[in-house]
Amino acid sequence: MPVISMFYGIIVRMFHFDDKRLSLPHIHVEYQGEVAVIDIETAEKLTGEIPSKKLRIVQAWIEIHRDELMADWKLATEGKETFKIKPLK
Repeated sequence: MPVISMFYGIIVRMFHFDDKRLSLPHIHVEYQGEVAVIDIETAEKLTGEIPSKKLRIVQAWIEIHRDELMADWKLATEGKETFKIKPLK
C-alpha cells in the first residue's frame, strides 16, 4: 500500500496492480478512518466516503498533480515503485 502523499490529515495511496479490480486510473484516500476511491482523470469520487471539505482538497490536489498521478498509475499497474508527490501546503 504505497503512500504517495499526505496533507491536512489525508493519506493518499496507490496500490500496485490495482487496475485489475477497477480499471480507471484512481487513488485511495483515507481521512480519520474513512476511505474513498477517487478517479484521477475526473477527480470524482468513485466509491466510499470522506468529508466533503476534504474531498474538495483532494480534488484540487489532483488538478495540480494529474500528470504525476498518471505517471505513478502507469508504474503501479506495472508493479513498479511509485514516486512521492508533493502535498498541498
